[in-house]
Amino acid sequence: MKWAKFSVLVWMVMLLPLSGYSQEEESAEVFLEEYTDEFQESFFEALKQKGIENYDKAINALLKCKELDPQSHVVDHELAKTYKLNKQLALAQEYALEALRQEPGNPWYLRTYMGMVNLTSLDLDILEGQIPIENTRLKENLALILVEKEQYEVARQLIASWEENPFTRKIMQRITDSLERKNNKSDTSPVAVEEEAVDPLAKIKRELKVYMDKGDFPALDKGSTEALEAYPLQPFFYYTKGVAQNRISDFEGAEEYLLMALDFVNEDVELTNNIYRELALTYQGLGNPEKANTYLSKIKSGS
Repeated sequence: MKWAKFSVLVWMVMLLPLSGYSQEEESAEVFLEEYTDEFQESFFEALKQKGIENYDKAINALLKCKELDPQSHVVDHELAKTYKLNKQLALAQEYALEALRQEPGNPWYLRTYMGMVNLTSLDLDILEGQIPIENTRLKENLALILVEKEQYEVARQLIASWEENPFTRKIMQRITDSLERKNNKSDTSPVAVEEEAVDPLAKIKRELKVYMDKGDFPALDKGSTEALEAYPLQPFFYYTKGVAQNRISDFEGAEEYLLMALDFVNEDVELTNNIYRELALTYQGLGNPEKANTYLSKIKSGS
């Protein structure tokens, strides 16, 4: 599958319940067919231009999609991400908020919006006035993001007004456990076991890291594929799939997966740098040293 179509299908998956990737991809293809050829061509062009960092052209193509379908919250979300890459943060936040208001339960829309908010000086009252906080799924997603970003007191403040339920008990326990781990960093192995029990993603990520450390790239390739079937929007799994493809000299395949990883990564400098390094290897393998050097130059110091 060409990268542009692959990107659109994953993008469309964001509209659908995360119950089974093969069914989602099939549904995404049917969903995509409902759009006109003009819309699809414009969106493919936007992805292409975004991939080569021609953000102005990508934005223009997405705005054309918006003209063709003014109510498309998925186009709003893509505009938000592209405006952010183009350093137009006010417009990025505007489109991110519009997407979130239309689809408040979508965790990826909320993640994009929260990626534009300064969490260290977050005023929960102001935030609640901006986003559709009455949506139960959004509130739960927001609590999870705050905990992931280690904004524990803000998360507690958010949860304080809720009626106690299985989710609040679980997330409050997670906050307590996280604070205890922070105060006792030397006790690492029980932490890993506990994290895996709370979040199966932690277990899968650890397994894939073990495969990378051992150089077991067939296992890494297989494990990454299985992980993507279960979690099709996780950038780390696209990254590990790209690593596996690079090591078996399938550089075109590696390019597809690594560009997808880059598209979904959000505020994770270490992972972003690792993706850049792999893309440099990919383009060396493809005989494009100029582009390889471009990605090497993007790596931020200290990682």
